[in-house]
Amino acid sequence: MAVDSEIKKKAELAKHKKAAYGQDIDLDKFGIGRKDIGETKDLRELKEEDQKTLLNVGVVPSDEGRSGSFVLMDNSVVHEKQLGTGVEVMSLQKALKVHDWLQEYNWKAVKADADKYTARTFIEEADGYFIHALPGQKVKLPVQTCLMLKSQDVAQTVHNIIIIEEGAELEVITGCSTSKHVDEALHLGISEFYLKKNAKLTFTMIHNWAENIGVRPRTVVEMDEGAVYINNYIALKPVKTIQAYPTANMNGPNGVCVFNTVAIAHPGSEMDLGSKVMMNAPGCKAEIVSRTITTGGKMIARGLMVGAAKDVKGHLECKGLILSNKGIQIAIPELDARVPEVEMTHEAAVGKIAQDQIEYLMSRGLTEEEAVGIIVKGFLDVGIRGLPPALKEEIDATLEKVDLARM
Repeated sequence: MAVDSEIKKKAELAKHKKAAYGQDIDLDKFGIGRKDIGETKDLRELKEEDQKTLLNVGVVPSDEGRSGSFVLMDNSVVHEKQLGTGVEVMSLQKALKVHDWLQEYNWKAVKADADKYTARTFIEEADGYFIHALPGQKVKLPVQTCLMLKSQDVAQTVHNIIIIEEGAELEVITGCSTSKHVDEALHLGISEFYLKKNAKLTFTMIHNWAENIGVRPRTVVEMDEGAVYINNYIALKPVKTIQAYPTANMNGPNGVCVFNTVAIAHPGSEMDLGSKVMMNAPGCKAEIVSRTITTGGKMIARGLMVGAAKDVKGHLECKGLILSNKGIQIAIPELDARVPEVEMTHEAAVGKIAQDQIEYLMSRGLTEEEAVGIIVKGFLDVGIRGLPPALKEEIDATLEKVDLARM
């Protein structure tokens, strides 16, 4: 198609285009991820180590309590299964062959020439998941997906599309992780979400990488009238560098958008995390909530809320804790009002745990370590619900280690 050739030309020109934020990554250091890993119809047939990795990012190998499952290892689709009615789950490349109309959405929300990470993903014709909630279908059970790095020194390129049709509702739990033996690799994840009139999508992403992994997700959400989008992002384990700045375009009136971020920057990590909401239509409401901690790494928490239509309301909240003398916390909240009839507020705070809070809890019989643990867990609780028990246990175990790592 002529359009595809034009996009390809732009992508080729953007192969060395640096991103606006985050550390620059040399893409030449990373080869192409494997595309020859065999498929499995049952995730319980995977190695025990891989099954544990799945559980740690919220993916249940038995498929119990799920309406669909999808697993990508390196660049190989190893599992795709549709379990419930009202929703399609398959690889994106397969879906493009099955549905001619899907080309209308392919690389439309995210631009292939946005930076060198999107350019490489486009040029490699990356695969990923296609999830499609059918009109009016309120799917009760979530779809689960996992994007796993299995090989050393490769770049995993992923392209996902989710479409929630008019009046439909769906929850997606997606986990990204690394095999135990992989020390250094790169994840490039492009996601395009389309929410039609009165559609609802709850999207929970859990990042559980290794210490020397580079991560560059690129996500854009297009929302029609009355659409509801709730995004939960969790990143608690050590990672070398993450730069993410998902954007929601609220193009129809009376939409609702919520971004929740919970993240920890460990020593040696640099995390540049943010969310952007464009309230382009009257009556839209949005909330961005960020809870971040540094135990020695660099944490940048961004938030941008744009009020471009009358009668929109928004609140932006960036709060960060410093648990180490070597840690860095930077909060960058931005409000951009483009018409008079808007109501937007923001709250930003960074610092250490207040000593009087610790002393109060100690006066109730807790040790100093227990007191700090309770404060940290309460600080990171932004009300994310519906996580599998195994993942909740993993999060609790991670937070216990954070308590011990404080300075």
